[in-house]
Amino acid sequence: MSAYRALEARFKRCSDLYGALSILQWDHQVMMPPGGNAVRAEQMATLRQLAHELLTGPETAELLDRAEGERAGLGPWQAANLAEMRHRQRHATALPTDLIVALVRATTEAEMLWREARARADFARLRPALEEVLRLVREEAAAKAQALRLEPYDALLDGYEPGVTTVEIDAWFAPLQAFLPDFLEQVLRRQITPLPLQGSFPKDKQKALGERLMAALGFDFTHGRLDESLHPFCGGVPDDVRMTARYDESDVTSGLMAVLHETGHALYNAGLPKAWRHQPVGAPRSTAVHESQSLLLEMQICRSRAFLGYLAPLLAEAFGDQPAFSPDNLYRRAIRVERGLIRVDADEVTYPLHIILRYRLEQALLAGDLAVADLPGAWHEGMRELLGVTPQGDREGVLQDIHWPSGAFGYFPCYTLGALMAAQLFQALRAAEPDLEAGIGRGDFRPLLAWLRRNIHEQGSLLGTQTLLARATGRALTPRPFLEQLERRYLA
Repeated sequence: MSAYRALEARFKRCSDLYGALSILQWDHQVMMPPGGNAVRAEQMATLRQLAHELLTGPETAELLDRAEGERAGLGPWQAANLAEMRHRQRHATALPTDLIVALVRATTEAEMLWREARARADFARLRPALEEVLRLVREEAAAKAQALRLEPYDALLDGYEPGVTTVEIDAWFAPLQAFLPDFLEQVLRRQITPLPLQGSFPKDKQKALGERLMAALGFDFTHGRLDESLHPFCGGVPDDVRMTARYDESDVTSGLMAVLHETGHALYNAGLPKAWRHQPVGAPRSTAVHESQSLLLEMQICRSRAFLGYLAPLLAEAFGDQPAFSPDNLYRRAIRVERGLIRVDADEVTYPLHIILRYRLEQALLAGDLAVADLPGAWHEGMRELLGVTPQGDREGVLQDIHWPSGAFGYFPCYTLGALMAAQLFQALRAAEPDLEAGIGRGDFRPLLAWLRRNIHEQGSLLGTQTLLARATGRALTPRPFLEQLERRYLA
């Protein structure tokens, strides 16, 4: 057997282990009783340790070196797969096994404590566990920085968005910071207040309508499911996609948009190249590309006039007709802008400011310039500066996100990078499919999904992010389409 083929077999085993981990993590957040937390932490730590040992063993390093000598005989997908294998192995070998295990145990405990702390609006309940997670993440960042020859924060970022550094993020974010504050003021002065929703919207009916929309968009329920969790997410594996949402019985549109957002993630996972499903080259290209798929679906498609015209009679059918369900009023609700406190409920104008705050704070935490004990105060100050609002407590402040308790430092900027990509992709999609919006108004999403399948989903990790984007849109990432979209939607 060639070295490359031996590597494929080894990475197939890693894929199985990480797939099992993903299902266990879904269960941990959705179904598991609290008493199972300790044993679940041990189970996940064991699986992660086994996968880590496969990646870091001397046999893997030897096979990678030998496979480099076989590169001339590899096809494009195999060569890209080998490069992705090397990238994963470099990240893995930077960390000792005991640190991997300690991180799994610490983050599993911190995630459970976050749920308790959030319910009680009591950051002090989470603080010791978060301090331990941060201590271990700093060790992780230092080890990866040395191995990858990057700055510590960039080394963590490379795990989510390979090849991107804070220098590039700062350059992409600078136009947003310059543009959004004044633009926000203009929008707030011009927008028309929508009619309020009347009545209560039971969760079971919201879920049923959400599943109906998911099926219309192309989600296959023989290979996935929708459940409820405190924090919406999409997990599982391409052949068994696990989605969650959360619902507000006083606001049907909030829960539906959460479902539609996660459906964008789910369709990407389900559309990854089948021939490479268990290899690194068959994985999603990056976190930001993943986020571009959810934001393209939610923000570009499902908050459009065309989609809301399609949705209006479905809402009336499910919950009874009312004036607030008119397409025009739904559109006003969908693009309603306000200085809100909660990131996941934020509109597309203020959302980047929520991300910029988290980006600043996690860099300061990692560098040691901000103590965990001072995080709530820094959060409040940043919200006042960027959005002009101040949380009244920890639940709507520093406790609203699970990312830091789960150890995901370097993840947050990918949300706004995804928003920039989504706007750029949608611009190209509209040019390629002139009848797209008319079809959406009829509930025909096939051209949308087919274009995304060809240009993004089925490409897996064959191409780098910038190359993938350039081939789909004709240019590398730029904030311009996002800013043009905001001006067109809110000021035209």
